[in-house]
Amino acid sequence: MPISRGYRGVERGSGGIAALVLGVLFILIGLVLTVGGGWLIVLGGSAYYLLAGLGLIASGALLCLGRSLGAWVYIGVFILTVLWALWEVGLNGWALVPRVIAPLVLLVLVILVLPTLLPRGGLRALWIGLAATAVFVIVGGVTVGQANKARVTQAVPAARAVSVGDPALIPTASDWTAYGGTTAAQRYSSLTQINRENVGQLRRAWTYRTGDTPDKFGAETTPLKVGDTLYGCSAMNKMFALDARTGQRRWMYDPKVSDDAIPYTAACRGVTYYTAPDADPAQPCAARLIEGTLDGRLIAVDARTGQPCPAFGQNGQVDIKVGMGEVVPGMVSITSPPVVVRGVIVTGHQVLDGQKRWAPSGVIQGFDVQTGALRFAWDMMRPDITTLPPAGQTYTPGTPNMWTMATGDEALGLVYLPMGNSAADYYSGLRRPEENRYSTSLVALDVLTGKPRWHFQTVRKDVWDYDLGSQATLADFPTPGGMVPAVILPSKQGDFYILDRRTGQPLHGVEERRVPQGGVEPAQRSPTQPFSLYHTLRKADLTERDMWGMSPIDQMICRINFKRATYDGYFTPPTSDTRWIQYPGYNGGSDWGGIAVDPARGVIVANYNDMPNYNRLVPRAEADEKGWYPRGDPRARKGGAEGAGDPQIGVPYAIDVNAGWRMPVTGMLCKQPPYGGLRAIELGTGKTLWDRPFGTARKNGPFGIPSMLPIDIGTPNNGGSVVTAGGLIFIAAATDDLIRAIDIETGKTVWSDTLPAGGQANPMVYEQGGRQYLVIMAGGHHFMETPAGDYVIAYALPETGPR
Repeated sequence: MPISRGYRGVERGSGGIAALVLGVLFILIGLVLTVGGGWLIVLGGSAYYLLAGLGLIASGALLCLGRSLGAWVYIGVFILTVLWALWEVGLNGWALVPRVIAPLVLLVLVILVLPTLLPRGGLRALWIGLAATAVFVIVGGVTVGQANKARVTQAVPAARAVSVGDPALIPTASDWTAYGGTTAAQRYSSLTQINRENVGQLRRAWTYRTGDTPDKFGAETTPLKVGDTLYGCSAMNKMFALDARTGQRRWMYDPKVSDDAIPYTAACRGVTYYTAPDADPAQPCAARLIEGTLDGRLIAVDARTGQPCPAFGQNGQVDIKVGMGEVVPGMVSITSPPVVVRGVIVTGHQVLDGQKRWAPSGVIQGFDVQTGALRFAWDMMRPDITTLPPAGQTYTPGTPNMWTMATGDEALGLVYLPMGNSAADYYSGLRRPEENRYSTSLVALDVLTGKPRWHFQTVRKDVWDYDLGSQATLADFPTPGGMVPAVILPSKQGDFYILDRRTGQPLHGVEERRVPQGGVEPAQRSPTQPFSLYHTLRKADLTERDMWGMSPIDQMICRINFKRATYDGYFTPPTSDTRWIQYPGYNGGSDWGGIAVDPARGVIVANYNDMPNYNRLVPRAEADEKGWYPRGDPRARKGGAEGAGDPQIGVPYAIDVNAGWRMPVTGMLCKQPPYGGLRAIELGTGKTLWDRPFGTARKNGPFGIPSMLPIDIGTPNNGGSVVTAGGLIFIAAATDDLIRAIDIETGKTVWSDTLPAGGQANPMVYEQGGRQYLVIMAGGHHFMETPAGDYVIAYALPETGPR
């Protein structure tokens, strides 16, 4: 019997079954897209998904009937999909991924099935042509993706360089004497042995293991180097001293911090080195290390031996919680190194976020560096209290705290405090005038009086957790009237402020702009907020087109959720009846890693995050039903990201934060990449010199499965950088577990190495015995979902190699 045209003359063999299976798949996908696409249209969104869904249903039905027309219908859907994608996002490689990659995979399946639906002969040639077309599309897509990876917007023009002054009394030279390199916190090294020409020869010189990997890990440590010794601390505050040349441990001191003291993260960002100008070096504790602990103590030990300094407090320690009343373990922690100015240790502390409105006080305290005696206490609500509160009283609960690194100014006798928010970050109705005055502000505190000399506020009545997380950096700044002592202040919302550090007055424009109103407390919202005219890392407001995923389905779901949420742009007020979108999210912009400054080139280097949060205020009754209770309550649950079900006891709402706005099943983020970047900024003008995605996709993928793709997607990052006179930026921070050297002139990576754990810490650079070293703590971070570790790793050029 002759074979007739079409399906009727073809026996249903393996190809027929394949067409049936593919048809059913298309119908299922089409139903999802049709239902979701219809919902999206009702919400005012794109009509594409409904139309594509209907096309897939028609294609699938025809394929199930063995009709070749089903394949042609899908080919038409695919062509229209590509045209729609190009119309919506152009040649943005990452934006095209969810729009065309999954449809392209389906196209390949259609092409493979199509021969079973066609008669032999001439039409088979058409199938070959379609296969060639598909290959062309795939190659073209890869090309577009490569064209969009690691894009550097602009190269540094050397003629623009305007050098700035470094006000630190002791430059870095061969040492690294403070968390930020020097007291000016520029994170700059004048060493040049490792440079752009030879950095490719860097090798591991030594590795030290702290032996400390607690739950909720995230050491975040940056060691110091003074003389021939490195000093650091582990995640649980074990202080150590290492030989700077070999990494061999000289001593360790364990302050015995218990696990219940861990707040959100077991972090010890560093220690503080102090030696009195007139001290006899032979005397015990003439040079000392000072550390703040997770359980709220200040510890002082002899830098040579690691033994506690007996004259400091009680056998080498002071409890900063005295005067705060009853403190539940984990509610008051010191995670950042204190600063010493004019013989006074100044420390803030972390108050665990989101627990209760009347949490322990955010009081700032100053202690005598030799004796540990309390020199001052700044309780913003009680200016009459200058040391301990009267008997039976406490420092004022719930006031803004300073959890990050302060910056000391020995010449002016000031400490610059990047302040956080009042307790219960996302509700402002119970805050008092003084809290509204100082929250999310840089406060310049006089160390002799313990009183503010000036303050500069970056957010009015902050309900977005935009506390100042970055350490302020000092620089002598060029102006038409000459060099001015300045402070550079990055922020989580991405704005940079340049202030006269004597007065707090901006050296570049800051203007008040109207911002969205409404939310659950419309009367509390400030009609305007300050915007820096100097520089911002912040990108344009999100639109529906910015939604992402690994396929059209999850991109559609993200579009639906975008349309369902309340979002009026930057500073959208918190809501309870719907989710609201906060962009940037609470991880920045800039966070605790801070910035680095090359004073010779006049360049700021800033890594940043670029992700929204998807939030909702949860009414108290609903929060109680969910079992959201504060730390210390035996019913309190453990785990979860910061803000993901925080009770905020004492205000009408708990808070539920979806940090980064992740899909619940795949773990993919709803905003399209990049999620993090690295930028060089001309210090004199605030202009962008270059900007690039920062972090590869090698450890990221759907369902938590690493893709191992060496493509610069731009990942979330925590930790900062260091710049050197050798023309290099050294940075880890990203979630791909790499440490990199980047050319400061071009923004291009010139060296990298894979770390054994996450590198969420700031690196440091020093010289010992004529050899330059780069050191990074690879401790991982539970919030960033990088592997845990306890590694302190040093890199150097081969001893016999080129210098």
